[in-house]
Amino acid sequence: MSLTIDKIAWIEIKDKKILVARSKGKETFYIPGGKREAGESDQQTLIREIEEELSVSLKPESVKYYGTFSAQAHGHSDGIMVQMTCYEGKYDGEMKAASEIDEISWLPFDKMNQTSHVDKIIFKDLRTKGLL
Repeated sequence: MSLTIDKIAWIEIKDKKILVARSKGKETFYIPGGKREAGESDQQTLIREIEEELSVSLKPESVKYYGTFSAQAHGHSDGIMVQMTCYEGKYDGEMKAASEIDEISWLPFDKMNQTSHVDKIIFKDLRTKGLL
């Protein structure tokens, strides 16, 4: 039986580097975001998760779909997949690690090995579009 973890993620790029976050007790960086709660839309999930993790407010009217990517879920047994639906969007506030996030960083393409399997696919997609 295969299981898919449904996640929503925020793609934020600055100077050809992508914003990533590392949770407390983990070594791997992830593109920020998370799992939806019952009844939440993609946008509601994204706004809530980014506010919880990074202390900034995404502007709902600026949120736009980027793409959906799937891969083996990092740190899970074989056959457990993660599907990440990615959005871009502008934000208000000053970004800082909050909640379970220990560190935020801006990674260039050549540091993608510090991220999860699905994030590497996203890094490659961003690279083909000239964004990383």
